[in-house]
Amino acid sequence: MRAVVQRVSRAEVRVDEQVVGRLDGAGLVVLLGVTHEDTATDAERLAAKVVRLRIMAGEQSVDETGGGVLAISQFTLYADTRKGRRPSWGAAAPGPVAEPLYETFCDAVERAGVPVARGIFGADMAVELVNDGPVTIVLDS
Repeated sequence: MRAVVQRVSRAEVRVDEQVVGRLDGAGLVVLLGVTHEDTATDAERLAAKVVRLRIMAGEQSVDETGGGVLAISQFTLYADTRKGRRPSWGAAAPGPVAEPLYETFCDAVERAGVPVARGIFGADMAVELVNDGPVTIVLDS
């Protein structure tokens, strides 16, 4: 699994002009990509890493600050651009594999006591955020 984690002061995601997920205060936006070899163990391990990552104010983690996570599925994180100008998506897991692992990740974050707002898996989403810092980190499971 691959996650792009951004510390934000606020964020929201819309589908068809409707807000489907929102962080009204400080938290983390997590763009999450899944590849073929990923497992539920990878999802849970990555969720624990995100929850405990000390990138919030005062070198605290999101679970310490009471912030939330906005989790967005993002298969394009596994784009292969080594040849030509058109990315290949072969490394990204198909929806029937990726969606349950995305849900496992979100559920693991919630079990850790951090509220999770979600996008809609597979939807065309518009994500709006204010990156605080800016702080952006790429994590691989």
